[in-house]
Amino acid sequence: MLIAGDPSGDQLAAELVAALREAVVGRHRHASADVQPLHTALVPRFFGAGGPRMAAAGVELLCDLTRYSVIGIAEVWKNFGAFRRAFQQLKTAAAQREPDVIIGVDSSGFNLRFARAIHARVRRQHGWFQNWQPKLVQFVSPQVWASRPGRAFTLAEYCDLLLSIFPFEKAWYARRVPQLRVEFVGHPMIGRVPAADRSGGPRPGPGRIVLLPGSRPDEVRRHTPLVLRAFEILRGTVPALTGKLIVPTAPLAAQIQALPLPAGIEVQVGGLTDALTGAALALTKSGTITMECALHGVPAVVFYKTSWPTYCIGRRIVTVKYLAMPNLLADAPIYPELIQAAATPENLARAALELLQDEARRTRVQQQLAQVVASLGAPGAAQRAAAAVLNLL
Repeated sequence: MLIAGDPSGDQLAAELVAALREAVVGRHRHASADVQPLHTALVPRFFGAGGPRMAAAGVELLCDLTRYSVIGIAEVWKNFGAFRRAFQQLKTAAAQREPDVIIGVDSSGFNLRFARAIHARVRRQHGWFQNWQPKLVQFVSPQVWASRPGRAFTLAEYCDLLLSIFPFEKAWYARRVPQLRVEFVGHPMIGRVPAADRSGGPRPGPGRIVLLPGSRPDEVRRHTPLVLRAFEILRGTVPALTGKLIVPTAPLAAQIQALPLPAGIEVQVGGLTDALTGAALALTKSGTITMECALHGVPAVVFYKTSWPTYCIGRRIVTVKYLAMPNLLADAPIYPELIQAAATPENLARAALELLQDEARRTRVQQQLAQVVASLGAPGAAQRAAAAVLNLL
């Protein structure tokens, strides 16, 4: 059983499913001329919650949690009813089907509560035929090192295995909850883009920039006017500049195309890898997408705006210096960060123009990004994650 709650988790889960299917069959494949061999490969079955990529990978979806992908307390409360219904549906399905392993993919707010509920149910079981003991796995650590470190104890209590994608996390957990089994599997993005396509060299011509407002409807609603206006300001200084605004789904693209678009902007569904290859700059919201920019050696300006209640709570609980993961990994402000009130079109355009016009700075940024990417491990994260899950089983 796999549970993913946002588009990036949907992709991670789909890759893990493919790797698990291949690994399970490979482990039990025995050459034999027998008509009825003693050993044979049993193809695993997958079900749970996710999105279109998991469905395409052969997962039986009971619900699509990616439709309600949100960040922040206020945003979660708006969709509380939908989350509660999905939670109950998935808990009932788990109890009826009794999967060998339950894998929460990112979305730790939902998945840690689910792990706790399954753990409580298993403890209440009594009787000879009630011996279900599923393994509970969390794929991608919540950012406990950035805020609410107490969640590490929740992970240790309810999870049998944590699959980490950042190199410093295993040592962080070992110091605080040594009883938690943590495996660093590397960053899945490393295997998605061939090394030859990770060009960090100079971009010809006046340049094309990539606008990345987000993958959630609320993010797109808040961020799109911001990046469109910033692009207009940039075009006033660099008239030949063109832009690609990229979102992961057609409904989000339709949401944007209903707005008045400035000249030189193209709205595109998917195709982020091709867009970043050859891009001069990215204006991107914070989050996983900043690692995509780093992987391609693209200088970027990072921004984020959220509701004021969420922002006020975040200011109190977030303890790290930076929000963009490349900055955190380098412990340096490689990417300028403009958060909440600082995220204005004028500020974005100013920071972008400085990066576009300062070639020496762009070269330094690309060199720093190459060092960050080198720290993330070799390709094959999904395969290493699958091997860790099977070793646990």
